[in-house]
Amino acid sequence: MNKNKIIISPSILSADFANLERDIKLVENNGADWIHVDVMDGHFVPNITIGIPVVKALKRFAIKPLDVHLMIDNPDKYAEEFAKAGADIITFHYEAVENSKIEALCEKIKSLGCKAGISIKPKTNQNEIIPFIRLVDMVLVMTVEPGFGGQEFMHYCAQKIPTIRENGNEDLIIQVDGGINNVTSKICTSLGANSLVAGSYIYKSKDIKKAIESLRG
Repeated sequence: MNKNKIIISPSILSADFANLERDIKLVENNGADWIHVDVMDGHFVPNITIGIPVVKALKRFAIKPLDVHLMIDNPDKYAEEFAKAGADIITFHYEAVENSKIEALCEKIKSLGCKAGISIKPKTNQNEIIPFIRLVDMVLVMTVEPGFGGQEFMHYCAQKIPTIRENGNEDLIIQVDGGINNVTSKICTSLGANSLVAGSYIYKSKDIKKAIESLRG
């Protein structure tokens, strides 16, 4: 991975679910690096989105890696099925797994051929995940409460990024998700983030290519 490149992962939560193939190709053809897939179970977060069968369907036509964010309880129970369905990156929530089981889950995800990511909600202190940062390929910092798209960026959450960067290796990907636009993206990258998830900012833009480019520079 080019260490200077900002990885842009458009969230299909803001796409037209009746036209997912069209909308994924739209961002792929206009500069997206990954496709962010928000999986919600109605328990861990107060919303239900998509599951394993949809990820499997997306894999049939998506060219870019599927960046699957599990906002679910018991992610260890479902990680293998998401990997088999076609996930390339599997990110689970720190809050959904017992500390004693995190290392085994990271090893399991990697053994399935996927990158492993760990995510924290806004109210979770970044210091809680320091012992686990070197076990993962990516840390996802939520800058909104997970569950719904279109929320406003929480500035204090971005301040977690430098501590995470200091405790990770040079290849660590720090991804930020929530309220990302051409202004908040600069805040995050200046603090050390190198991957950005954006849904409504990209999909509601009149010029998708320009919207994606604006997040990088």
